[in-house]
Amino acid sequence: MREIAADLMAWDRDGVRYALATVISVSGSAPRGPGAAMAVSESGEALGSVSGGCVEGAVYELCRDVLATGVAVRETFGYSDDSAFQAGLTCGGTIDLFVQPQPPSSVVEAAASPEPVAVAHLLEGSGATLAVGSARMCGTTGSAEIDAVAAAEARAMLDAGASGVRSVRCRPGTEVFVASYTTRPRLVVFGATDHARAVVSLGKFLGHRVTVCDARSVFTTSTRFPDADEVVVDWPHRYLASTETDARTLIVVLTHDPKFDVPLLEVALRLPVAYVGAMGSRRTHEERLGRLREAGLTERELTRLHSPIGLDLGSRTPEETAVAIAAEIIAARRGGTALPLRQTKGHLHHDMLTGPSATN
Repeated sequence: MREIAADLMAWDRDGVRYALATVISVSGSAPRGPGAAMAVSESGEALGSVSGGCVEGAVYELCRDVLATGVAVRETFGYSDDSAFQAGLTCGGTIDLFVQPQPPSSVVEAAASPEPVAVAHLLEGSGATLAVGSARMCGTTGSAEIDAVAAAEARAMLDAGASGVRSVRCRPGTEVFVASYTTRPRLVVFGATDHARAVVSLGKFLGHRVTVCDARSVFTTSTRFPDADEVVVDWPHRYLASTETDARTLIVVLTHDPKFDVPLLEVALRLPVAYVGAMGSRRTHEERLGRLREAGLTERELTRLHSPIGLDLGSRTPEETAVAIAAEIIAARRGGTALPLRQTKGHLHHDMLTGPSATN
């Protein structure tokens, strides 16, 4: 819901009635993951997407029906054997959708906030909805008992960055769908180079909160890196040791200078981050490993280093190199093979896991 929440707030301010469709589970190959949402107003205007186009027409009509009846609907869409023009997922997967009357404006406002929040949808009746953040709760299911259970479940899932359907323990047969909306993962790029500028732009495009850091103030400027959320002039290892990182943080080292690289990687490879990559030739990589061993890093810590950074795409320009780096990061985080799809088997869209990446 988060990706359309600002527009929903505008509808609320204008008194526009609407119905909201949310993907609550996915099986097999499907374009959108749990939490993807589409809304249809009483005038027929549509916002968002739940399937990349495959079943949008049928979902649109479901939203119109819910607007008329005020009763929430749970519907499953799968592959259509008869015709690609029927309401089926031609990519072969199955999605479970929940269509409800518009949620309270306080819940929409919470979803639009940049702060971490979990939205719990009661999968019955009118689809009552509540939002849970670190310090507040808004909305209600109409039952204090269910509110307490759903809120506790939502907080636990928000802490894990997870989304999915959960049973309500106090009422057998009743379920809630919880969508966790967390902050953007960090991409920290070290080295104010042309390659860094391309990596920053692509990282921003991919939805990361991007920081550029270099000790050389003449190169490390907001003018040179307009797409960066932060531009920091500091020694890389000192900045990394003092800044906040987590299990989703990505670290890209493009300094290509031992006096920066080695102290920086000594810090980076001991942090519980998602990815650490460093630019350099194979010879540079081997020399760097030697220096890191001398600094006391273990073989296990060294295996976390992606170097030389990126996939072999035949890249020549900084922009092409940035694509190769981004491709390796995506493959490492999602468990991709990095092979051409024609050489792989199974679903073209990987199963949509209910982790931090499955929020919208």
